[in-house]
Amino acid sequence: MFKRINRKGYPKPIYIGSAIVGTIGLACLSKELVGGETYKGKKEQNGKIVIVTGANTGIGKEVTAELARRGAKVYMACRDMNRCEATRKDIVLDTGNKYVYCRPCDLASLKSISNFATIFKKEEKHLDVLINNAGVMRTPPGSKTADGFESQIGVNHLGHFLLTNLLLDVLKDSAPSRIINVSSVAHQRGRIKKDDFNSDKSYDPAEAYAQSKLANILFTRELANRLQGTGVTVNAVHPGIVDTDITRHMSFYKSRISSILIKPFLWPFIKDSRQGAQTVLYLALDPEVEKVSGKYFCDYKEEEISKEAQDEEMAKWLWKVSEKWTKLTTM
Repeated sequence: MFKRINRKGYPKPIYIGSAIVGTIGLACLSKELVGGETYKGKKEQNGKIVIVTGANTGIGKEVTAELARRGAKVYMACRDMNRCEATRKDIVLDTGNKYVYCRPCDLASLKSISNFATIFKKEEKHLDVLINNAGVMRTPPGSKTADGFESQIGVNHLGHFLLTNLLLDVLKDSAPSRIINVSSVAHQRGRIKKDDFNSDKSYDPAEAYAQSKLANILFTRELANRLQGTGVTVNAVHPGIVDTDITRHMSFYKSRISSILIKPFLWPFIKDSRQGAQTVLYLALDPEVEKVSGKYFCDYKEEEISKEAQDEEMAKWLWKVSEKWTKLTTM
């Protein structure tokens, strides 16, 4: 394999070094190809007001930083105020944009969501973009929200369902405005369990996650129908397979053996947070999709959704159940 060897029969260090450098270079090239293009459209966002949930880490952090860099006023809706404030300071220092704010919003608490919406509407009369990014994945059995919902359907769907509806009046008054729901390709494996929507009878972490991501798309499509003629659009996005804190409950990713032996080989084929943020930014900012609504995107392109995600009757059922469970009609 090597043309030159030393007297002991081992490859010369220069060839080993070249092989290592070449392998690393190939891995980096693969990483860039998997990550896709960086969004470069419509740079200035001065005067625009944006809310990003789960903004202190991962995709949410990258989206917030880029919006701030473009001059937007960004509200970071987060559960952990200490982590949010630390991230906010870094973003302000990096971008020079002081109009970045932390506000408490725990998607696992209907009361916290309601309080956030009330406070925001006292502070602002305008909202250009709502980015429903926060999420949890494959949480342990027995994980519940403050209101007794299975944590994945509670945070990923019901929390954002309530938040969005509580902010719809401001979004309509601010039209043209946009809503972006971060979903996942996992929706293709999802099924809405009408007889066990809260996974009380049986719980499988992967199944519950897929159900919540399917719910994101059904919600997007039904909301788009209800918003026709208002100037408010709503779209869903699969950011790709992204290495973020959302995998913290998966034993595979927490394993030391996995970190040493497997993750390095997967690294070239998994997006980082910056790469995962790009299509979210495209949907939030680009004029090309200003009037597009009710669609599902990945890597800047509209993608097909599962048969279950196209079920309009299921979308209506989900809306009614979500209204009831979040007590939206009584607020």
